[in-house]
Amino acid sequence: MIYLDYAATTPIYPQVMEVMQQVSTRYFGNASSLHDVGSNAKQVLSASTKVIASSISQTPGDVVFTSGATEANFLAIQALLDGRNDDRNEIISSQMEHSSVINVLRRLESQGFVVRWVDVLENGELDLDYFDSLISDQTALITIQRVNSELGVIQPLEKIGKIIEGKDIRFHSDCVQSFGKLPLDPESWGVDAISISAHKIYGPKGVGALWMRKEVDWKPMFDDPDQKRALRYGTANVPGIAAFATAAKISMQGRDEEHHRITNIRQQLIDGLKALPFEVVVEGDSDSQSPYILGVRFPGIEGQFLMLECSQAGLAISTGSACQVGSDRPNRTMMALGRNDEQAREFVRLSFGRDVKEHDIPEIIEKIDSILTRHFKKVHRS
Repeated sequence: MIYLDYAATTPIYPQVMEVMQQVSTRYFGNASSLHDVGSNAKQVLSASTKVIASSISQTPGDVVFTSGATEANFLAIQALLDGRNDDRNEIISSQMEHSSVINVLRRLESQGFVVRWVDVLENGELDLDYFDSLISDQTALITIQRVNSELGVIQPLEKIGKIIEGKDIRFHSDCVQSFGKLPLDPESWGVDAISISAHKIYGPKGVGALWMRKEVDWKPMFDDPDQKRALRYGTANVPGIAAFATAAKISMQGRDEEHHRITNIRQQLIDGLKALPFEVVVEGDSDSQSPYILGVRFPGIEGQFLMLECSQAGLAISTGSACQVGSDRPNRTMMALGRNDEQAREFVRLSFGRDVKEHDIPEIIEKIDSILTRHFKKVHRS
């Protein structure tokens, strides 16, 4: 099987698994305990926090570990809203956000918040003029992802930060698909909180993190008088966090070289697919693009069918974000781009990582060619 679904999850690095096992065995203590066993675990936790913080050029005290990016997104949005001391009730976001953000916003709408949805351009980038027009004196929060998980489009957070500068608007970004792959600089973007995840960078599942700007006001969901003010309570997952830090360190060390390698693979694959005797549409074909994700359509063939046929042929691709797979609704990102139901259902995503090699490209193209040929011959005979 050639695995082309790295945007959904990644295999764990052997070094990361080794660290996780060693920490689980040697540093099993509760990091909140005051005895030596707990202190040893706390030291590992502190060192891991520094690694994660340095990977986004921030200070350790701003990092909160979570059970994953879904929890990080929820905590960030809720804490930033609860921390406001005014009656602003409007949120600006995009229909292309990950479902973990969309679901939080739907919940907030049911509680009386008004969500303003930003239009996107043909290539998936935000319409910044329209975004600017949505801002009002009631705007409390903006939540916009850095990299779209289905198209790979990089959103201009730095430009958004400039637009809202001085307007006392909280700003959150889901940076899951960019962490470990692209530079992150929330300070210069004017972002107040970002969410990241371990299993997208060859770390373990069930571990994520949230960076919160120290200067911003936020409020925890629960106030425990017996503990210091914290965004999240509970026993720290020290082995998972240490593994997360190890994965982050490895990813950062080879980030630029891997980015260049994957860029070449993606372009060669696009060229090969376009050379086939079938129409192919590259969605989100933007100048501002993460090379790790490729969203395409082959008009006339449903994405779900193509995905299943590829699986039978030994190619692991997807029909979009893993959190939307299995839904009967057309792909939400495609609908946000203005595609109709039929076009939205044609969408498939290929995403790339360390085990995808240049020599795999001819085999990938050959198998997709074979599937498309069989399908369209059958349709023609019908």
